[in-house]
Amino acid sequence: MLFRLPGVYRPQRDTWLLAEVLAGRELGPGTRVLDLCCGTGALSVAACEGGAGWVTAVDVSRRAVISTWLNSKLNRRTVRVVRGDLVDPVRTLRFDVVVANPPYSPASDDSVRGRGRVLGLAWDAGIDGRAVLDRLCVAVPDLLAPGGTLLLVQSVLNGVEKSRTMLEERGLRVEVVASEHVPFGPALAGRARMLEEREMILPGQRTERIVVLAATDVGSRAGSRPSSFDE
Repeated sequence: MLFRLPGVYRPQRDTWLLAEVLAGRELGPGTRVLDLCCGTGALSVAACEGGAGWVTAVDVSRRAVISTWLNSKLNRRTVRVVRGDLVDPVRTLRFDVVVANPPYSPASDDSVRGRGRVLGLAWDAGIDGRAVLDRLCVAVPDLLAPGGTLLLVQSVLNGVEKSRTMLEERGLRVEVVASEHVPFGPALAGRARMLEEREMILPGQRTERIVVLAATDVGSRAGSRPSSFDE
């Protein structure tokens, strides 16, 4: 069971699909994992349970940070939880695995945060749903240790090929490692008519395909990592 403050993204099938992929990886005491857009911290806890010895979680939402911190304690796991805008708090660090379930629901406009819309922080991602995805695809490659991997979950509604192209342009080898058709979650279900009007979905469509991309560093990226935030 996971504690969740109001307004924090409730783990859904995309969360658990990503967790299943993570569970299939070899994690050990020396594995450094970053959970971006951590929400409740479900993936942080999963990384710890999988054997990772160094787990960091980041979210821009104060409520998400609190939820993740509490869930790490409730599950007796050690997670470094930091509040900040995407990769800003961890730019000097390098990770073996980065997991990301970012907001990717198309919204009515490009105002992805602010205006007191606490709920919107959990899923709003601009008109095309790529406001966070694009930033993530640009920034995360520089956080990967040599041979490190980004595990990213998103909907096909947001352009999987665009994510693949952006990551490949930054030197990563990209493959789809999991895929599943799922019913619309609460956010998309409430916006189905808007998506139909934009011709992003077919009339009456109420399912989407979610995929997990694995983007792996195949070269030697410059940079070293401090062993902790205190260094």
